[in-house]
Amino acid sequence: MSQIDKIDINMLLSEVEFFAYEHEVWYRLPDGTTNKLRESDSGLTSAICVLLEEFYPKAFNSLCNEYKNCKLNISYFRFRIATRFVKCNFASLDNVPDMTNGLFSTFEYVPCPLRGECRHECIICRPEFNHKLSSAEMRVMSLWFSGSSEDIIASRLCLSPHTIHNHIRNSYIKLGVHSRAEFVKFADNNGLFK
Repeated sequence: MSQIDKIDINMLLSEVEFFAYEHEVWYRLPDGTTNKLRESDSGLTSAICVLLEEFYPKAFNSLCNEYKNCKLNISYFRFRIATRFVKCNFASLDNVPDMTNGLFSTFEYVPCPLRGECRHECIICRPEFNHKLSSAEMRVMSLWFSGSSEDIIASRLCLSPHTIHNHIRNSYIKLGVHSRAEFVKFADNNGLFK
């Protein structure tokens, strides 16, 4: 995803609250405006699809397969993917935005009559986050997340402080964060270490 795409997605999806009402998907903007999600909301549905493809590829691939018969009508195809994802993960109306900083931030437990037997459970609903970090970066960032300093991490993992610093810097770049506070919030919101 290019930097321009990230900026556009951040603007479209910043502080958006999704919810389902009478089997349809609605969204509330930061200014309090509430709208029904429609096929004509192509910017919003496209942004959701871009995020799914990048950060939740298993969910995206499963949804693409589920709606492959309507793929020739791209706006309808994206609309179906976006509405299904929202219904499975953000159906409750509350005062906590589901989208912050251009990423899904608060997955909700959505009561579903197929819970426990749906073939898409933990794929489309409560999907696995694709963090793109290597196993070495995950080990370092797990300790960084828990509050350890670079020197302590280096000592615990028997690596040089320079290597630890590079892992942290590279992880920040991959995740699009700029500080430890941003990283901790990002990791917490996306269940990176759960």
